[in-house]
Amino acid sequence: MPFSKHKIATKGQEIYNQKLQEKLEPECQGQIVAIEIDSEDYFLGTSVVKALKKAKKKYPDKLFYLVRVGFPAVHKRRW
Repeated sequence: MPFSKHKIATKGQEIYNQKLQEKLEPECQGQIVAIEIDSEDYFLGTSVVKALKKAKKKYPDKLFYLVRVGFPAVHKRRW
């Protein structure tokens, strides 16, 4: 059964916080990471499109949790 959006977000943030944050933040600040929550594989890119292209190549039918390394969100809202 596919994961809900809430489950993907919760599990993805948990994987990032516990396993990837310390590893990625020193060298990959500002890049996008796409996390596949079943395998815990991750894919880096300089944009959402680039990270998702890499991720979809390996897991074409999966959904991914996206986060900008070192920031609380992928995008920021400009008014």
